[in-house]
Amino acid sequence: MSRLRLNELIGVVGGVLLALGVFLPWYETDPNNKNAKLGALGRGTFSCWESHQIMRWLLLAAALAPLILAYVILRDHKLSWARGEMTAVVAIIAFGLIVYTGIIQKPGSPPAAISLKYGYWVSLLGSILIAVGSARRSSGTERPRKPPGVL
Repeated sequence: MSRLRLNELIGVVGGVLLALGVFLPWYETDPNNKNAKLGALGRGTFSCWESHQIMRWLLLAAALAPLILAYVILRDHKLSWARGEMTAVVAIIAFGLIVYTGIIQKPGSPPAAISLKYGYWVSLLGSILIAVGSARRSSGTERPRKPPGVL
């Protein structure tokens, strides 16, 4: 465990927050608007797990990425890329999915009658922490230099 640094722990905390956030409430329909509903789910408060059939699995997979990074670091596996790079890419994709489904294209109709709940913000914070922890980890990894002309 002495090989893990603060950067990896930040990423793991972000992964836990992202995984928990998938099951917490993300959306709520306006109780004063009788026409507000979240697709086939109807009216009420809904989590990401209930409202996004495919994205829930993608976000749970993204939540595993910092745990896999910590495992790679603990076992001292050799990689062909800097440790943390792939985890940072996964975190940025998760961040983009969360922002798109919460701010750009909210589910339900009318979109103005759908409000964001705390689970959305927990998931967004989790993806940001994963990105920060893994990006800081990859920036501290020195890359071996290759001679010119070698792919």
